[in-house]
Amino acid sequence: MSDLITIYHKDCLFKDNGPRHPERQERVKSVLNSIKNIKNISVDFRESSLAKLSDISLVHPEKYINNIFSKIPLQGLVGVEQEPYADTFLCPYSKNAILRACGSGIDAANYLFDKENNKKIFCAVRPPGHHAETKRANGFCFINNVAVTARYLQKNFKIKRIAIIDFDVHHGNGTQEIFYNDDSVVYGSIHQSPLFPGTGLENENGVGNIFNAPILAGINGNKFIEIFENKILKKINLFKPEIILISAGFDAHKRDPLSQINLESKDFKILTNKIVNLANKHSNGRIISFLEGGYDLIALSESVKEHVIALTSN
Repeated sequence: MSDLITIYHKDCLFKDNGPRHPERQERVKSVLNSIKNIKNISVDFRESSLAKLSDISLVHPEKYINNIFSKIPLQGLVGVEQEPYADTFLCPYSKNAILRACGSGIDAANYLFDKENNKKIFCAVRPPGHHAETKRANGFCFINNVAVTARYLQKNFKIKRIAIIDFDVHHGNGTQEIFYNDDSVVYGSIHQSPLFPGTGLENENGVGNIFNAPILAGINGNKFIEIFENKILKKINLFKPEIILISAGFDAHKRDPLSQINLESKDFKILTNKIVNLANKHSNGRIISFLEGGYDLIALSESVKEHVIALTSN
């Protein structure tokens, strides 16, 4: 058995957002190269399946999904948002990329419970998902990959307690909206505020299952980790999740162009180690991690390496 399964697909590389857009194919190429160059761990690379409409509709109405796909152009780009946030685009190759990104989570859920009993899985896919709400695409996201995976786990494997931990620098408004009134899923997010999408205040707490830790620009790694532990992990520890899903964004790095948080690459190893310890305590070590943000290629490559090393460390 490998130390880590990494799920990806070349279809995710063909998703185009136009010149100078931060969410670009080089992100996944950088991530895959970084993982391949890690020494002393065994990584099993697997291609993701196309998500089925029946699984996606556990979260998103079929009408919404079909409407998104109906807008895919034969050439060029089509935006799906209103100003001032018109930066979520469809291109001719969007459908398969979207379905592969979502399908990676479905595959990961199945791998967790196959005869090999895999414990740690990383989905190196795009487009990201945590901004996608039940009926609204935004923030580069169309389908909420982590949310669909959570619902799939509940339906097919009778999982009763799922924790979603989000350390992307932007709040996962979509994930929060989807599970806001569902106490079978807890969602914990640490994120810069104020910053897009403008949600994620501490008083947005659902039915006691939403844990938001908004932080100000300029914070350093030590303070970030302290807040993450006290306001997110300690609460999730009390929940005792059966499985942990991670929205792994690496845009809180000091090099990232879309935020003003000062994490260094090594800080993502510390963050991930703390999540792994929690998973080992309550979840039989089971973690599925999804690539979300991270837009400086050097920072992304280094940070994913630290994340993967920590996932496989114990």
